[in-house]
Amino acid sequence: MTEQHSNAQYSVGIDLGTTHCVISFIELNNEEASVQTMDIPQLIAPGQVEAKSQLGSFLYQPHEHEMGDGSRVLPWTDTPNALVGAIARNLGGKTPIRLVASAKSWLCHGGVNRRQDFLPHGSPEEIAKVSPLRATELYLEHLRNAWNHQHPHAPLADQDVTITVPASFDPAARDLTAEAARNVGLAHLTLLEEPQAALYSWIDNSHDDWRNQVSVGDVVLVVDIGGGTTDLSLVAVTEEDGNLNLNRVAVGEHILLGGDNMDLALAYRLKMKLAQEGKQLQPWQIQAMTHSCRDAKEALLNDPELESVAIVVPSRGSKLLGSTLKTELTRQEVQQTLVDGFFPQVGIHEHPVQNTRSALTQMGLPYAQDAGITRHIAAFLSKQSDATQDVFAGMFGEQAAPEFIKPTAILFNGGVLKSDLLAERLTSTINAWLETAGAEKAKQLQGLDLDLAVSGGASYYGSVRRGQGVRIRGGIASSYYVGIESAMPAIPGMAPPMEAICVAPFGMEEGSSAAVQDKEFGLVIGQPVQFQFYGSTVRRDDQAGTHLDFWQPEELEELPEIQVTLDVSEGREVGQVVPVTLASRVTELGTLCLEAIATDNGQKWHVEFDVREETSSVADSQPATM
Repeated sequence: MTEQHSNAQYSVGIDLGTTHCVISFIELNNEEASVQTMDIPQLIAPGQVEAKSQLGSFLYQPHEHEMGDGSRVLPWTDTPNALVGAIARNLGGKTPIRLVASAKSWLCHGGVNRRQDFLPHGSPEEIAKVSPLRATELYLEHLRNAWNHQHPHAPLADQDVTITVPASFDPAARDLTAEAARNVGLAHLTLLEEPQAALYSWIDNSHDDWRNQVSVGDVVLVVDIGGGTTDLSLVAVTEEDGNLNLNRVAVGEHILLGGDNMDLALAYRLKMKLAQEGKQLQPWQIQAMTHSCRDAKEALLNDPELESVAIVVPSRGSKLLGSTLKTELTRQEVQQTLVDGFFPQVGIHEHPVQNTRSALTQMGLPYAQDAGITRHIAAFLSKQSDATQDVFAGMFGEQAAPEFIKPTAILFNGGVLKSDLLAERLTSTINAWLETAGAEKAKQLQGLDLDLAVSGGASYYGSVRRGQGVRIRGGIASSYYVGIESAMPAIPGMAPPMEAICVAPFGMEEGSSAAVQDKEFGLVIGQPVQFQFYGSTVRRDDQAGTHLDFWQPEELEELPEIQVTLDVSEGREVGQVVPVTLASRVTELGTLCLEAIATDNGQKWHVEFDVREETSSVADSQPATM
């Protein structure tokens, strides 16, 4: 599924973003070829098509009398399966209850059934619903159709396709992304972490000068702040046989904090301003106004001559509000709200604050509680203080344990950081930490189009996989463990404590395997059972088979449990406890597969990471994706 396609003419990179999708490509077998971004035809209004470099990651569910015959025509069809892109964003700004947004964030939310039709979340029953998986398919379907229309002799299904995902995506979210791609016919598929893609784009654009911009011992902090997420990675520069190497040594947690939060913050600021004028807004009006704030924010941050942007608040003709309620968003309001609210100047020891939660909460996305992005970065650098210990082992002599890892270079990516104001505040805050610790300021790596870099880097990666250019080493960004129930006498009111066995060590490369052969476990077959898995981004030295009977809460993160019923083969009984050893494998997609192997006859059970909520039966022959 992930092998390179020998007949492919192009390496195609797809940035499947929370708020925008981008598609780039490079012609293979042509040394003179360079990465190009493909303009994507899309409806911008009923009956009006325009090609744009980005396809908005929005889906609009029109009512039955909306968008009639002739108003949905695209270059390749008169009847598209869905309204996606610019028209969805434009129509959804007026009727937000019909707008599907942040499908990517829902796709990685383990607390919901991601195959179930519930988007737009919280909308009335009469509005048609789709699942996060289906919404992702519809974005990819539009990109595929646009590509095939422009490249009729080189259909996308026959090309090498690389789709980017956040570095912090867990294996289940990666697997769902790959499934969505397969469902629209993309068989020759690879997944690539977004910060790595941004770094590949920087390497490609530097035309080999990157070796003069970084040197052995450098640590590059990649900060990717997009519409929905903040993604953090650390890449160390090492040397082997006289050549510079790049090693991705750490990734951050999945932080649902980005441009969407900023737009909402601006909308609530305007709500308070209108309230002072005696004008109250309903929730749906705030939701609609949020989309207007996005456009106003981008205009005010990117145009230094602009002092304010008019905001028209939608109304349903209420006597209280009238139909022409207006306000304005000023440059000063944007700067105060975003700079001080999201990029506060804090110390390296000031980490995100976890507030006491209400007992009851709406079922929604698990947004970050603390909006201070600088605090999240401080926590990441502190948590990963020894991330380079292995790759730089002995290179600089005996070093004292650092309080936080000190980046020597910073690479920004994501639409939020197109704002010089926000980028400068973030840079100055990080450099203040470094100066206080007696370290040199970090240099900022330049040369990226922050909207297009990820897709461009993904297409460039296709040529890297064919042996052209430098490859960033990484492997899996977490160690993974399976829970083992302790054998102990029953105690009233207390479940047996869980122990953990490492089944996949940190950095395990794609396409490799690991076995836990020196330990034997009992596997219950034929009855509903549950597997508990854990992940860790800080336990780097654990090898396959490492046994943990105790760990600190911050060391291991509990992953969603898997409920299965394992098949009973001939000669075995329901409820039998079979002695097994464990093995794991990492696929090219970064998906972790676990299997239990009977010690008596070698029979194998594969455990599938079931992203659905209901219990499922897993057959012997199925691949295990964890």
